[in-house]
Amino acid sequence: MSFIKYEQKDAIAVLTIDRERALNALNSEVLGELDAAIDAIDLDAVRCLIITGAGQKSFVAGADIGEMSTLSKAEGEAFGKKGNDVFRKIEKLPIPVIAAVNGFALGGGCELSMSCDIRLASENAVFGQPETGLGITPGFGGTQRLARIIPVGKAKEMLYAGTKIKADEALSLGLVNAVYPSEELLPAAEKLASKIARNAPIAVRASKKAVDEGLQVSIDEAIVIEEKLFGSCFETEDQRNGMAAFLNKEKAPAFQNK
Repeated sequence: MSFIKYEQKDAIAVLTIDRERALNALNSEVLGELDAAIDAIDLDAVRCLIITGAGQKSFVAGADIGEMSTLSKAEGEAFGKKGNDVFRKIEKLPIPVIAAVNGFALGGGCELSMSCDIRLASENAVFGQPETGLGITPGFGGTQRLARIIPVGKAKEMLYAGTKIKADEALSLGLVNAVYPSEELLPAAEKLASKIARNAPIAVRASKKAVDEGLQVSIDEAIVIEEKLFGSCFETEDQRNGMAAFLNKEKAPAFQNK
């Protein structure tokens, strides 16, 4: 691949968007490679995925304006669908996904980060949806996910006015979980990913499924989703071994994803 780097370290994978000279902007080729890279993840071996951008200036500065500038209505809709399909695929991965947001996360970059389960940011990170200043709306889920993550009024301000926010404000709004100096960001993401990977993967995936599906239905329906996933864990070796170790006051076992 020309613009995607993928590295697996034990049960953790790091996917880097590597188009640094263009601030890692997303064009059709990058989206295609990102889609293929997501499809190629070995979900039996990888327990947590980290997505980041090359360099320290930009996570993803947005979609490629040069490519978008000449699109027709139909082509614009198709480009939006292409991005949405890839980001939804990331969002629906059964394993947790951490965005390590280094620098600019604007437009499609902000949208990509929001398709991940957890966002960690560098101190120089900047988030925003500046599309209305270009005569368009966000096209990769920004109007939908932003208002689901931060207060609706602030989301509307960012969408209507193109207001950008820095890392500290993103933290206060709950858009990111933590902020680190640039050189500490990826190690912090890997540390969190390692902590996730040490837990029983079937239980972690079931927890993700319960949250994501439960948020789309009523609380009564959501509780039933949780009950069924909770019950399914009792068919696993990891549950039996984990509870036996606890009762015997032993160190938690190396969970086998069985």
